[in-house]
Order: sequence, then structure tokens, then C-alpha cells
Amino acid sequence: MDFEVLTRTHKDAVYRQMIRACGNYEDAEDVLVEALLKAYRHLHQLRDSAAFQAWLAQIARRVCWQLKQRDALLPLLQLSTLQEEGREIPAPKPTPETELVHRQMKQVLDDAISALPDLYRSVYRMRDIEDRPGDEVARTLDISTAAMKSRLHRARALVRIHLDMALTGKMTPLEKDSPTLQKHF
Repeated sequence: MDFEVLTRTHKDAVYRQMIRACGNYEDAEDVLVEALLKAYRHLHQLRDSAAFQAWLAQIARRVCWQLKQRDALLPLLQLSTLQEEGREIPAPKPTPETELVHRQMKQVLDDAISALPDLYRSVYRMRDIEDRPGDEVARTLDISTAAMKSRLHRARALVRIHLDMALTGKMTPLEKDSPTLQKHF
């Protein structure tokens, strides 16, 4: 079997198949070259030269599949290498506008929490800011779990209302009529 003649005869057909399989011309070229090298090394295993195109295409499909697998794993391998070297990938730095918005939102939230009556503020801080379990908060404040839940519910509602007012600059009709709000704001 003359490898050069077989290659010239069938490489274009296999290349067209690899364009479809690999998804782009560059990868298809790389895959074809790699497949031809493998086919040349293992030409002694081919029994019938009439099957060369199908055989070469099968080799090329495997190479294309391996290439896709390697490309899919590349980001993980790069991360693994960085971790082994003790380095970290820096997080993208937020824009100054994003930082400003975050600071403003934090200030609005801090103001909303500060505006809570002491009775609700302590429950809100322990549960939602410190993320402590409800039964622990109730024990610490020497109140029942039901009372803790009730205060937390009211505190969350008041924080939401305060945030709505701060962000929209106005109260909703429901909020205006609320005696609870009139007492606390």
C-alpha cells in the first residue's frame, strides 16, 4: 500500500468530515494532520486499502473527540496548576460605579437597621446579620421562640419598608395607613 497515494486520494473527504465534527477549519486541519501521523504509524494494521478512507476518518474522529475533551478540561487543569503553585486567580475588580452603588446600598441597609426599635433590632441582627439559630437567639434574649419569630417578622417588614422608602422616596398607601409604621417612623 502506498501511503502517499492513499492520503492524496482520501484526505480532502476526511478533512470535510472533520470540519463538521470539530466545528472549525483550524481544529479540522490539526486533527487531520494528527490522524495522518497515526495512520502512517499503524498502516501495517490496515488489511484492505479500499477501507483507508473509513479507517482514517475513524482515527480522525477519535483525535477530534480527544481534542474536544482536552479543551473542555483545560480551564480545570489551569486552575489545578495554579493551586499547586499556591497562586489564586484574582477576581475581576468591580468598577468604581459598582463599588459606589454597593457602598450606598450598604449605607441604606445600615440606616434601615439603625431605625429599628431596640426590641426588633437585636433579633434582626442576631438572626439575619450574625446568622445565629432561632432557638439560640430566643435563649439569648430570654424570650420564647414564637416571640422571637414574631419580632423577626416585624423587623424584616420594617427594614423592607425603610428600604422601599429610601429607594423610591415615597411610602405606599398601605404603609401610610399602617399604625405600626406611624409609631416607628
